[in-house]
Amino acid sequence: MENLLILVASLAALIYGADLIINQSEKIALRFGLSEYLIGATLIALGTSLPEMAASISASINNHPELAVSNIIGSNFFNISLVLGVVLLLAKGGVKPDRDFFEKDSSWALFPVLFFVAIALEGQINRVAAFALLLLMFGYVLFLIRYDKTSLDTDLADKDGNFNWLKVSVLALIGFVLVVKGADYTVLSASAIAKSFGVSEWVVGVLLVAFGTSMPELVVSIVAAVKGKADMAVGNVIGSNMANVTVALGLAAMANPIKLDFSKYTFDITLMVIATLMLVFITANKMYSKPAGISLLAMLVIFLNHLAISVS
Repeated sequence: MENLLILVASLAALIYGADLIINQSEKIALRFGLSEYLIGATLIALGTSLPEMAASISASINNHPELAVSNIIGSNFFNISLVLGVVLLLAKGGVKPDRDFFEKDSSWALFPVLFFVAIALEGQINRVAAFALLLLMFGYVLFLIRYDKTSLDTDLADKDGNFNWLKVSVLALIGFVLVVKGADYTVLSASAIAKSFGVSEWVVGVLLVAFGTSMPELVVSIVAAVKGKADMAVGNVIGSNMANVTVALGLAAMANPIKLDFSKYTFDITLMVIATLMLVFITANKMYSKPAGISLLAMLVIFLNHLAISVS
């Protein structure tokens, strides 16, 4: 019970810390005239992925490779099945994004996943593969900047004198400390829970840790959907999944190469790939409908049922 309370408190610190960093980063970006779309596709997506990044990096450094990878696998799956599924069901007036996500974004979410599968089959994610993952994210950001014609508009920059560098810096630093410490205790408590219940760290990571670290994406996307901001809701899922596989997993493997027995977790990894393919299919056919949302949630039920069977 004590470890579960520590896990909940640690995840809360992770999420609150990430929220502080997101808000302050957005203020800095607006200060320099970056467009709201570019902020959402990069800073917000990276910001909502901070819990996954911190948890996976900490797990890798502390020699918990299963937690490092399962957190990413589970989070990406939850983002598509739960977050996007709920968005499609709750979106005000339906989801009718102005942006063509298939043409400009969803393929970027698929490439890193397929690359991850390829290197995972080799049994290890080394630093060369980690660097390649980070390059994919760098390429995506360059792509966004190139095609976002209003990516930098100095006329929109905040020059009214209300910007307070000291306040922004202090709040961002507090957020960073909360994220780092929250990640450490999340990993320690999750590992302890796995041992006390006799289940693998993979199961704890792919369920408890992954669900907890997916909460920022869930909250941000649902709020955006209810407000009728479909582009932000769908874009957050795509951008966050991209950041999870490239930056979070890339930095975790860069800190400490990760060994992985692919054969042990074929079902979970395959289901994540299928979910990603469904994301591509939905964006390609513009199937932003309630039936599509129900289909995604049905995948979540299959996933949870598999975990229940594996634990019992």
